Amino acid sequence: MSLAPTRTPSSVTVGDDLPELAIPLTRTLIVATAIASRDYQDVHHDPGLAVERGSKDVFMNILTSNGLVERYVAEWAGPAARVKKIKIRLGVPNYPGDTMTMSGSVTAVDDRLVTVDVKGINSLGPHATGSVVVELPEDAA
Repeated sequence: MSLAPTRTPSSVTVGDDLPELAIPLTRTLIVATAIASRDYQDVHHDPGLAVERGSKDVFMNILTSNGLVERYVAEWAGPAARVKKIKIRLGVPNYPGDTMTMSGSVTAVDDRLVTVDVKGINSLGPHATGSVVVELPEDAA
């Protein structure tokens, strides 16, 4: 997804769908983002210990999932928009070698605040579901 021009309240309608975004889930992405967010839990970077603890492989941490949800909506909203609230629930793990496809839909427009319901789905099912509230800049006069 390329960076969109900033959206304004008059350019957004309830029911608008965001373009899908496919995110390849590489081992590097999962491990590097866990370390970058200072999440040193071994299940996010050590395959052997992840398996020993009952997982099939290392898996993405919640901070990375949250960041990818924010990125998805923020890129759609444009550079002048401000993320005000993110609320997600994790489902199935994101494992290396899979792809998570993000999708979203505008569910509320209240003055400059826009609520977008989001889903991140991989081959196992829903990984992240929730909503993001963004504040859009005022319409030009």
